[in-house]
Amino acid sequence: MKIGIIGAGNIGGNLTRRLTALGHQVSVANSRGPHTLSALAEETGATPVTVAEAADGAQVVVVTIPLKHVPDLPKGLFDKAADGVAVIDTGNYYPKERDGRIDALEDEAGLTESRWTERHIGHSVIKVFNGTYAQDLLDRPRPQGDPERIAVPVAGDDEAAKRLVRALVDELGFDTVDAGGIDDSWRQQPATPVYGLRGGVEEVTEALAAAPRERPAAHSF
Repeated sequence: MKIGIIGAGNIGGNLTRRLTALGHQVSVANSRGPHTLSALAEETGATPVTVAEAADGAQVVVVTIPLKHVPDLPKGLFDKAADGVAVIDTGNYYPKERDGRIDALEDEAGLTESRWTERHIGHSVIKVFNGTYAQDLLDRPRPQGDPERIAVPVAGDDEAAKRLVRALVDELGFDTVDAGGIDDSWRQQPATPVYGLRGGVEEVTEALAAAPRERPAAHSF
């Protein structure tokens, strides 16, 4: 597949490494420009592009940037993407550590981080890998049926896009658990039981069910 990755930090960089190794055609972008991605491109064979070009022709686009920068993404970002493009959101709201106060997330009851992201990018998203350790993308892939295979929750409203993303996650070496729609994705936000959990399908399913509805004080401004 043709895959665009916006953000070349720990998650974005390691997804670039894994997806190119699996034979996908990857374009990668960051806020500093293509010239800063030459080392990653040389290592992986990915194509450095501008953020505005990252979705061009892509069947999957991964948005893996600090939440506070989501409103800065170009308008019409997905206008040249493939029909039915699946947009992966790996983002998390860290108000005290990084993002500052985002008024809508603090003041609107029931608004999830990924629903807020959808508002700004103008496209539905599939939330996955937001609670995954970046190094695990390199070190912990396992074949289907391996008892040590990690499962990750996947939330989203677009069922076709969700199926595509779950198949891609399986190819990357991880099981998936359907975590419901984007309005349910609070169950996998920071400080929930599933966040950072290295467990199998049963453990992840139980952790999602055990999530408290209130945003923890440590993750509010």
